[in-house]
Formats: sequence, structure tokens, C-alpha cells
Amino acid sequence: MKIAFIINDHATEKSNYTTPTLGYAAYKRGHDVYFIGVGELSYASKGHLSVRCKTISDRTFNNVDTFFKAVQNEDFSIISSENLDVLFLRNNPADEINEREWAQNAAFIFGEIAMRNNVLVLNHPSSLAGAVNKMYFQHFPEILRPKTVITRDHDEVKRFFKTQKQKMILKPLQGSGGTNVFMMDKKNEHNLSQTIDAICRDGFVIAQEYLPEAKNGDTRLFLMNGKPLQVDGKYAIMQRVNASGDIRSNIHAGGRPETAKMTDKIMELADIVRPKLVQDGMFLVGIDIVGDKLMEINVFSPGGLNVMGDMYDVDFSTPVIESIEKKVRYKKMYEDYLFNSRLATL
Repeated sequence: MKIAFIINDHATEKSNYTTPTLGYAAYKRGHDVYFIGVGELSYASKGHLSVRCKTISDRTFNNVDTFFKAVQNEDFSIISSENLDVLFLRNNPADEINEREWAQNAAFIFGEIAMRNNVLVLNHPSSLAGAVNKMYFQHFPEILRPKTVITRDHDEVKRFFKTQKQKMILKPLQGSGGTNVFMMDKKNEHNLSQTIDAICRDGFVIAQEYLPEAKNGDTRLFLMNGKPLQVDGKYAIMQRVNASGDIRSNIHAGGRPETAKMTDKIMELADIVRPKLVQDGMFLVGIDIVGDKLMEINVFSPGGLNVMGDMYDVDFSTPVIESIEKKVRYKKMYEDYLFNSRLATL
């Protein structure tokens, strides 16, 4: 199997990220593995995807760190979508905001081209295009979600603040990783207009119900093919504990990972999101849970799979690759009968 992973940029990707871990799992299973930065995509005159990539072969590595460092030291080579089996879109558009605006939607646009060349593209690129901001979350059942308004109207945000008894979360519609997330209450109400202004400069404001359980952080759970990822009775789940005095629990924003137990409530939330994720062709997804609500659904590049693997001494990455192998077999057996969106979650 020839599998390519799209990342944001070779200069910023690190060996302890989830994508290199998945690539290493594929490499160990004897597959040809390629890493492509968003800026290395191109469309060839013959109508196919042609990309600069980094790859390595015929060497043995003891761990993902030595593997990915060796990959990064390789010179660029060229590969065409005509020679690929799988294109896994693992870049995060939110990381490009205010930096490389052109890169935000490039992967799923080029992913559509690869799909036309009979490449299996994960997650389904058309659905990713509709999920490029947090509005995608609002299409899931209301029972899952905290009370929310999305607007650029200062007065509407202030009215919502009052209905929430002067305590709410403000964040931008577009973005991830805890950037520009603020908890507003009576103590900092005097900064409310200024905070709304700051977020409005980049687009729409999400004003969201504050959940008291958020003080304990959130729970990240991986879903694969719409179901919780599980290996040897252990789930790919962790608690992300906030750094002291910080409402954000994202690990790269200072959050601390801890083990977490699967509960009936978490299983119920996962079951409710499953139908839409399956319909949308969302193969590998991270959901973030606070109390009995979902806070976010990360369909682009959910991280932490390697952290969970170390935490539980379980290899969560290999089952992901095994699932992709099965999809490739189905695709060859059925030729043009199965849509990419359906294959993605089979």
C-alpha cells in the first residue's frame, strides 16, 4: 500500500505528533509512506495530483523519533496521485490562520483531485470543507452541545452573558488549540466589549455556556469509523487537565494528560455523534467532552494518540492502519461501486 500523509509543514511537524506515529505504524507494516506539506501540493497538466514529498525505505528503525528524523533528512522526491492508494489529510487549517491563509483549504481541494484519480482520501475531503470552522459542531443534535450563540453583534453577546448569569466562554468561530479562548465573568465584565472586538477582528464570535466541570479539564476520545477506538479492552481516551489558572486544557497550551475511564455517559455521547460522522466519511476523529456535553469535534488532525499509547502501554496506531488496509482491499474488490465517503468509515 502506498499511503501519503498531508501535514502543515515539514519545518513544524514533530516526531511526537500523532501523524508521524501513524506513518511509522504503516512503515513497520511494510507500506510505502510519504509525508507532504500543504505547500508541496500541485496539479499536473495531465489532470492529476503531483506533489513533492519526503519518504524513506529499506531501513530499520527502533522508534518513531529516529524514523521521522530520518524522513525529514531526506531530499524531496515527486509522487503522483496515479501511484497512490491512500491520501490521509492530517493538516490543521486553524494553524494557518493569519499566517498562510491560502493553506487553510488547500488539502481538501487537492484531496478532491486525488479522489477523482481513484485514491482513497481520508477524512472525506468534501465533508472536511464543510467542517473548516466550528459551525460544523452545530449540525449535531442539540442534546450534545452547550448553549451557544454565534454572532458579530456585541449586543447579542451581552444579552447572552446576562442569561448565563454573567459567566460564559468566548472564542472565535475559526481556530483550534485553545487560541483566543476567554472565560468571562463578573470580575472581568469591564473587558467584555474589548474582548468581543478582539475576536471580531478575525470573524465571528462564539459565546458559549460555561460548564462548571470545565475546571477539571476535558476528556479527549478517539473515534474510528464512528466508534470509540479500543485495543485489548483499553480505549483511546485521556483526561486533559488544565494548567493552573488556565481554562484551556489543550496539551500544547499547557494541559496535562492523565488516564481516564470510559463511562456509560461518554459511550452515549459517542453513539449520538456516530451517525453523522459515518455519513460524512469522518474516519478518524477526536471528540472533547466536558461533563455530559461535547465541547468540540476535531475532524482534521486530532492529536494525543501517541500520548494515550504510552499512557496505557497500548499500540493504538496499528489498528488505524489495519482499518485503512481493509478499506483499500474493499476499494479494489468493488472498483467504482463504493463512494469515497462510504469507504472512509467502513
